[in-house]
Amino acid sequence: MKLLVATRSSGKMAEIRQILGGVSGLEVVDLDEAGVQPSPEEDDLEPHGTFEENALSKARYFAKLTGLATVADDSGLEVDALGGAPGVLSKRFAPGDDLEGLERDHANNRYLVEKLAGVEPARRTARYVCVAALLEPGKEPLFFRGEAPGVVVSEPRGSGGFGYDPYIFDPQFGATFAEMSPAEKNARSHRGRAFTALAEALGRRRS
Repeated sequence: MKLLVATRSSGKMAEIRQILGGVSGLEVVDLDEAGVQPSPEEDDLEPHGTFEENALSKARYFAKLTGLATVADDSGLEVDALGGAPGVLSKRFAPGDDLEGLERDHANNRYLVEKLAGVEPARRTARYVCVAALLEPGKEPLFFRGEAPGVVVSEPRGSGGFGYDPYIFDPQFGATFAEMSPAEKNARSHRGRAFTALAEALGRRRS
């Protein structure tokens, strides 16, 4: 089975490849390998209010382009003291539409810390959420959801991961997601849990 993972994020792709790598008979391809060039249309694929709707929107778009079985995810950070924000707007949380890549990550993190200024640690609880939507030709979509609780810290810790990882502390593990090894993060993160569930579902088909 050839499975297209519909993401332009190299960080996400690396994590997903590692998780899905153990599924026998599964060939994982990214958008470049599938010959899908970036298009301005991709900027409008996440207009919805839920992770499920956005993930399915992306999966449908790229599956139609390629004809391949496709998985796409939408993920974000929900902060209790901010009423669940940034949620589905996590990628574009900070002002500034012209920001991309690491510059965007840094701006989002600065904005998050600013929003939580004066909020005591006990009220800085949050959770990462990831929903992966699997779309195969002729089949109903399947959804795999993963969550990872944490606490937002004021100073970055660790150099691994990406996005909000340096600022999200996992109290049970005793480290931020940026301080974890790739294997540790995959075992505990929202994306790791969602895609591990996907890998298990695909593995059961092959057995």
